Amino acid sequence: MKKQIGMVGVGLMGHGIASNLLRHGHALTVLDHPGNQPLDALVAAGARVAASLQAVAADAELVILCVTGSPQVEAVVLGDGGLLAHLRPGTVIVDCSTAVPKSTGRVAAAVGRAGGRFADAPMTRTPKEAAEGRLNLLVGCDAALFAELRPLLACFAENITHCGEVGAGHRMKLLHNFVSLGGAALIAEAAACARRGRVAPAVFAEVLAKGGGGGVALERMRPFIERGDDSALKFALSNAVKDLDYYATMAADSGAVQAIAQAVLGDLRLGVQQLGGDCYVPALVDALARD
Repeated sequence: MKKQIGMVGVGLMGHGIASNLLRHGHALTVLDHPGNQPLDALVAAGARVAASLQAVAADAELVILCVTGSPQVEAVVLGDGGLLAHLRPGTVIVDCSTAVPKSTGRVAAAVGRAGGRFADAPMTRTPKEAAEGRLNLLVGCDAALFAELRPLLACFAENITHCGEVGAGHRMKLLHNFVSLGGAALIAEAAACARRGRVAPAVFAEVLAKGGGGGVALERMRPFIERGDDSALKFALSNAVKDLDYYATMAADSGAVQAIAQAVLGDLRLGVQQLGGDCYVPALVDALARD
């Protein structure tokens, strides 16, 4: 069944989600925002552009959020002029952002009190898979809502995992990003050390790939290590810092050990300090190799 969908956040990942929803015949209204990617192709495919959250929510059966993090989610849903004041009864909010689970719980409770429903569905993979409709989604909501949402989510996701109740998706996303970004930071440190020791980049990458250092993290870092190409991991250092900071908050809330997380966070913050937050994670090698 085709749905009336609203969307807030049409950045690198959200643009791919939006294009696939339109490709599957859903009606889509997106919020006009300076952080969006160009909307021309989406408009040509039938998307409407709204100037306010009220207009996004007006006809929506479901609203997808794909924004930076918890402060933005809270502002969009709970803030003055936010979605909460304009939701139709029964409207579902699907939050594909990366967020702090405690915040997710507060937002979901407020949506429930307003007569709506809420699911967290953060994503993994890259803008390339978003454009191809091949994201991984980690979903937190009750089983009945998950069953209802799954056909729609399949429009832009290849692997859809029900992680548990509300908040479980965001918890799993932070765990995933700690391991993923932690692996990238580890390889960046080693690559920087190799550069200082005049180990040939191709030799460094080849030996890791054939041994215990092989895997997805290396393959995403390898093009930069070998030839300065950061396109295999288009994830900004500022977002990496944000995600690891969220992970540290979650770990602290549960009393978990986070010694390695703090070390990774330190490397990423150094990358932002040296290179700026807009640089992609592979460039961390350059920051760590500087004198």
